Amino acid sequence: MSDRLSPLHDLHVTAGAGFTDFGGWQMPVRYSSDLAEHHAVRTTAGIFDISHMAEILVEGTDAAAYLDYALAGKLSVIALGQAKYSLLLTESGGIIDDLVVYRLGEQKFLVVANAGNRAAAVAALTERAADFDVRVEDQSDDIALIAVQGPNARAILEATTAITELGTPLADLKYYWSSEGYFEGVPLFVGRTGYTGEDGFELYIKTDAAARLWVALTQAGADHGLVPAGLASRDTLRLEAGMPLYGHELGLDTFPVQAGLGRVVALAKEGDFVGRAAIEAGPAADARVLVGIVAEGKRAGRADYEVYASTESDAAAVGVITSGALSPTLGHPIAMAYVDAAVSEVGTELFIDVRGTRIPASVVALPFYKRQK
Repeated sequence: MSDRLSPLHDLHVTAGAGFTDFGGWQMPVRYSSDLAEHHAVRTTAGIFDISHMAEILVEGTDAAAYLDYALAGKLSVIALGQAKYSLLLTESGGIIDDLVVYRLGEQKFLVVANAGNRAAAVAALTERAADFDVRVEDQSDDIALIAVQGPNARAILEATTAITELGTPLADLKYYWSSEGYFEGVPLFVGRTGYTGEDGFELYIKTDAAARLWVALTQAGADHGLVPAGLASRDTLRLEAGMPLYGHELGLDTFPVQAGLGRVVALAKEGDFVGRAAIEAGPAADARVLVGIVAEGKRAGRADYEVYASTESDAAAVGVITSGALSPTLGHPIAMAYVDAAVSEVGTELFIDVRGTRIPASVVALPFYKRQK
């Protein structure tokens, strides 16, 4: 188990959390049960510690142009306070990390990377800054990150009276936009973003104020069904929402278009960006593509289980599952898998090898679950 602890670790211990090693951090995997925490996020609200995420400040007179070069998206066009999902690519078109970028000022941006890719993301962003008037600063150790997700998320934040002076009221804050304010006089940054498929917010604050914020949110959420939720429920929530996880659906050998993320790459933007030539050339003709798969019954395919087009014993595998679970919300097995393009159309009948038994399944469109607006 990693010895790197969240600034909220003692609160998790007191709450009875179990822990797992994730991205080099010791993080809560569950507090009560995976199912209870999952259902709370879908019906009321859950609070997550995601302080293991990496926060990288990009600032300088060339910041916007630099990010247009360093990342696959066109970040220079997003408005002040807006956020954008983007990709950090290799020269050969593979994915170093998937990111969320917030515009904090005319030439000031916050890049949020995955915990396990912190070093790689900082290294790549720093190297690409060489020809630009820009400063790349890893602020991860100074920032804690708390997510409140679920239908009651907004009501909980509004009931947290120590959150004050938000530049944009929560009721007016749109999805993938942010607002700055204060918590007990400490600067607070709130994004209407998340990784669960539900409405929700992510709150960035200095590490020494994080425990007080967690307690205040928990107290305000007591009448709104708020429960602490761990990484296990976070994984089934994001899977139902069809959201990729680095190391499962995304990696250095994955082209964005294979993962259904071709739209994230701004090929129409002027000028070069890292990976452009490779992206324009595209992946190999026989490259597999990411699909959603559903099955009946209760036996779920898991990561690395093979997918077949028939039950014949000598048939070659046509794909492999990257993430899979028995969906708590839908009640049947779901999975994401990379499969041969020839069997990737919605409705195609496939078979998942579950411990030697081939379970009938079919290709469906992602996401598996979409919340009602």
